[in-house]
Amino acid sequence: MKTLHIRDGLVAQQVERFVWEIPPQGEMRVPGRIYTDTLGIKGLIEEVRQDKAWSALDQVLNVAALPGILSASLAMADVHPGYGFPIGGVGAFDLQEGVITLAGVGFDINCGVRTLRTTLHRDEVEPQKERLADALYRMVPAGLGSTGNLRLSLDEMDRLLVQGAQWVIRRGYGLPEDLDNIEDRGAVAGADPETVSRKAKERELEQIGSLGSGNHYLEVQWVQEIHDPEAADAYGLYPEQILISIHSGSRALGHQIGRDYLKVLDAASKKYGIPIRERDLVGAPYDSPEGRRYLAAVRCGINGAFANRQALAHLAREAFHQALKVRPDRISTLYEVGHNTAKVEEHEVAGTRQPVLVHRKGATRAFGPGHPDLPPAYREVGQPVLVGGTMGTGSWILAGTQKAEAQTFGSALHGAGRILSRRQAAKQFRSDSIVEELGRLGTLVRGHSRKGIAQEAPGAYKDVDRVVEIMTRAGIVRTVARVRPLICIKG
Repeated sequence: MKTLHIRDGLVAQQVERFVWEIPPQGEMRVPGRIYTDTLGIKGLIEEVRQDKAWSALDQVLNVAALPGILSASLAMADVHPGYGFPIGGVGAFDLQEGVITLAGVGFDINCGVRTLRTTLHRDEVEPQKERLADALYRMVPAGLGSTGNLRLSLDEMDRLLVQGAQWVIRRGYGLPEDLDNIEDRGAVAGADPETVSRKAKERELEQIGSLGSGNHYLEVQWVQEIHDPEAADAYGLYPEQILISIHSGSRALGHQIGRDYLKVLDAASKKYGIPIRERDLVGAPYDSPEGRRYLAAVRCGINGAFANRQALAHLAREAFHQALKVRPDRISTLYEVGHNTAKVEEHEVAGTRQPVLVHRKGATRAFGPGHPDLPPAYREVGQPVLVGGTMGTGSWILAGTQKAEAQTFGSALHGAGRILSRRQAAKQFRSDSIVEELGRLGTLVRGHSRKGIAQEAPGAYKDVDRVVEIMTRAGIVRTVARVRPLICIKG
């Protein structure tokens, strides 16, 4: 196995073909473990050597120095720099000695993906995709500052922050059976609206049922390849089937919670002697008043995102009905999973099963076969892992594995991973050219912002097939189906 020099005696050692570790040095309490190939680790090392303002590898090492971290500071194959905590990063913490950190959740709390199955075949939609694209564009609010049709009072917002998707369904947005295939059934326990500022709630009052901007999207997709027939059958997938994937988060609610607690956790870091290596890597001990309060607010943000995607799923069903006369009950939820979260889960640590606090920042839960938290229909094959690619390539539906539970606290990648910042992409790509080229490839793009389309150009991202292959060959996930976009609605 190889050893690569990073700097100042710091090395990366290949411990498995697609797993590299950086042994603890200095203030690191655990190794840094990166799921990548030789080309990927060399690229991460080059970022460090170039002394860039942000380096994903340096952020992995910073997380490894946090109090109470368990096993390793983990990075998935889609890793790239974030605010303090790498995107594609995972860190699990002991409940007595460990911390909760703002950077490990971020400002778009519970950003995630819901994928819906339809009973439609690609041939049924292809001739009418212009009509469908127009209906989705009209009916699904998107873009910076976009607002939805579901308007709430502050009292109603408090109930939504506790009940999540369940509250939205009670208002007539969606189907009760949707809850069966949503992570945590669409609401986590322990959310306390009293920990969320009035400003955060007010900013969210008109945003439930809106996509937002950035990398958020609604895609109509078709199943291009089936790789695991058994899992595909359990998930209700078949070749040429039409799917709908919704990528969105907690909107202004999560952003304001992050802004509100940045100062709180900065003060807590100083109070409890937690080292601050980047501004957003502030935190508090899990078992402290500040830590418990922040986690309760994060749980509100998680439930707000579940509610938002539930409302968006309802709007997507309505658009399909309006354009194609498809009944809502012909569109069912395959699965929904978040990828910016902090959750208390049970995992095995040093041979003992115990509750730990798992931060997943741009990383998806990936429980393996037999896990009791999975829906009965999926329990034998493992949890669906929904990985978004790009408008020009495709996305993947994967399955979690028991090796993921053993090595990554049941976590996997969440997307392709950026190689260009949004600013770099906007300078390099033109929206008109992107829309024209994707149209030739069979994908209709409807964007609410020309700049947003350029920022999300396929060339701004890593090769999603490559990062999926790395995680698959490392044994963390299994490939189930590859899907291609037919229509993409962007903010």
